[in-house]
Amino acid sequence: MTAVQKMSIACVSFMLGFMPVQAQDREAAAPLPLNELRTFTEVLERIRTSYVEPVDDATLLENAIRGMLEGLDPHSAYLEPEAFQGLQDTTSGQFGGLGIEVGQEDGFIKVISPIDDTPASRAGIEPGDLIVKIDDHPVKGMSLVDAVDRMRGPAGSKITLTLVRGAGRPFDVQLERAVIKVKSLRTETLEPGYAYLRITQFQNNTGDEVRRSLKTLTDKGELKGIVMDLRNNPGGVLQSAVEVADAFLTGGLIVYTEGRLPNTEMRFNASSANPGKDIPMVVLINGGSASASEIVAGALQDRGRAVIMGTDSFGKGSVQTVLPLNNDRALKLTTALYFTPNGRSIQAQGIVPDIRVERAQLTRNDEEASYREADLLGHLNNINGEETPTLRTPPTDATAERDADYQLNQALNLLKGLNITRRR
Repeated sequence: MTAVQKMSIACVSFMLGFMPVQAQDREAAAPLPLNELRTFTEVLERIRTSYVEPVDDATLLENAIRGMLEGLDPHSAYLEPEAFQGLQDTTSGQFGGLGIEVGQEDGFIKVISPIDDTPASRAGIEPGDLIVKIDDHPVKGMSLVDAVDRMRGPAGSKITLTLVRGAGRPFDVQLERAVIKVKSLRTETLEPGYAYLRITQFQNNTGDEVRRSLKTLTDKGELKGIVMDLRNNPGGVLQSAVEVADAFLTGGLIVYTEGRLPNTEMRFNASSANPGKDIPMVVLINGGSASASEIVAGALQDRGRAVIMGTDSFGKGSVQTVLPLNNDRALKLTTALYFTPNGRSIQAQGIVPDIRVERAQLTRNDEEASYREADLLGHLNNINGEETPTLRTPPTDATAERDADYQLNQALNLLKGLNITRRR
């Protein structure tokens, strides 16, 4: 499998937090490789003296640091001041850009996930789309950092991306950059008694928002079922993912991490409080569900708390620790792997749904808008005194989009079936 290198324009996939550097390790520190250091020094000096153009030492050393991090794995990186600040902004829910998380695959830029209600999602960009040009600049051979920098820009400025979707021909999409304000949670009532929780991204306050929403929903009346939608959710803050899972569990393990340093071994358990109670639940996932989304889905699946529906998730099971340096720069370093309660590592595997439902679009039947007896002027009323149905009004855009969502409809149908079974 080709390694996918990821970087977020829109949001960081998974951030454990700012952790102090530990000098001690379980293993005895190995001596510095003197021969390799001599080689490095020799290469540095050869470049300084022989390269066709003069390059200052700071640039050479920063390039060397960047190369060290990029050579480790797809997620470790050296963050210069702008990138470091941008990463911090993403977890607060407001930042500039297009609203997509991208990675690198086979020399092209690959869309991991667009974020709801952003320029990218409104333009119809989809997970898996390949970006082959940015404003007529081919991306083949372009570094991921350079590509991300080219896609950034002042709010209101225009950018054209050339995309390839599947086996189709390249096509252009023009977008207008914007300040992205991500609302991490959206709630709706699908039908009386059935709630919809759409989590776009795990931000610092997402756990609190979910708990407040659950209280509001339960105060309104009995909840028969909940659909939690984690599709195209690229992740976010670990603690928020733990808090969301905790809202639906009573005690027990949610997730644990393992690494080389003692401070990377962590276990997160659910509290006794359970605002989600034992309400039947379906969690929707797809290939754009990554990292923190997979923590929630994996915990609820292993604990038997929810039915996972959709398609395989992205499969990012590594933990990145952001280590600030003393010059407004930072290292984003992979320090651990996380595991679901049953000990599953989903790194490069993903969460496999309990019920596989591929993406599809439902079309409305024209018959639904046709006239019936009840729509005729002067029709006779029903002798049983029941309310007479009238002509259905066309749905709103939001309702039409929801009605056409095949996976969501399947989740709702499953919840209804579970309720029928429980009553018997």
